[in-house]
Amino acid sequence: MDRNTEKILKKLPPEVKERIDELPDRITDGFEEIRLKAYSDTIIISGGREISLRDGRAMTPEVLDETLNRLLDYSYYAYEEELSKGYITIEGGHRVGICGRVTLKEGCVHLIKDVSSLNIRRSRQIIGASRQVMNAVCDDNAQMIRNTLIISPPKCGKTTILRDIARNLSYGGYRVGICDERSEIAGCYGGQTSYDLGCRTDILDGCPKAEGILMLIRAMSPDVIITDEIGKTEDASAIEAALCAGVKTITTIHGSTYEDVESSAVGELIRKHVFETLIFLSAQPSTGTVKRIMKLSGMSKGA
Repeated sequence: MDRNTEKILKKLPPEVKERIDELPDRITDGFEEIRLKAYSDTIIISGGREISLRDGRAMTPEVLDETLNRLLDYSYYAYEEELSKGYITIEGGHRVGICGRVTLKEGCVHLIKDVSSLNIRRSRQIIGASRQVMNAVCDDNAQMIRNTLIISPPKCGKTTILRDIARNLSYGGYRVGICDERSEIAGCYGGQTSYDLGCRTDILDGCPKAEGILMLIRAMSPDVIITDEIGKTEDASAIEAALCAGVKTITTIHGSTYEDVESSAVGELIRKHVFETLIFLSAQPSTGTVKRIMKLSGMSKGA
């Protein structure tokens, strides 16, 4: 088991950690999620299967609340903004989804208390995850990067592939800027990344994408900017600004089809062929499956 995973398990209730330690290595090494719910059995999702720890009676609201405190390092204030969105990102880039009683402040979600369930989504680095797509991201023997959009539903491996693209480009001689709004790509903690993203990579952690893209252009002179999960009109404007500055962009968006993306808030970028390469991912037959690659350069509208 890697150190990154061990850090997650140390923050779980002792009885949960003990039961997970008893599971076969093939399950613990490949797990994707740990789902904890009050008065319900803890569920481990690994290899597309659900494994129940059969500990429902021990999973009280008090245990869940203590688990969240441990994940937060007992600092609600430090995670206040993230909590208002229903999740936190912990050391290692792992995302923890939270459900419970929502408290409002001036009509907006402020915090989640009286926790009823937690979903810990494991983040990990897979060296070589981008092998199938690198020739589509870089043309002419890696002499030219193409503006690239990775499209997939949740849990199809897009962030893992994005992370590996960053590593490859950085070690390939390119200056890479990462705008990591949710701290998932780099998993920064105390200024340190959790993953090998290459020696020429600069990371702007926790910064909104629209602002971060412009900040990286002005401050770090990148050849390419990498970010995750675009979807707002201001994201599209920032990407167009990068294009005008001669900086390439590689990013991701939720969706399944060309039509999904074209009808989104960033659809104009597709219609203008700002993105030269579209990569569609699927979880079938396994996470990170490349379903289709489209090169838009020279294509007619609607092709």
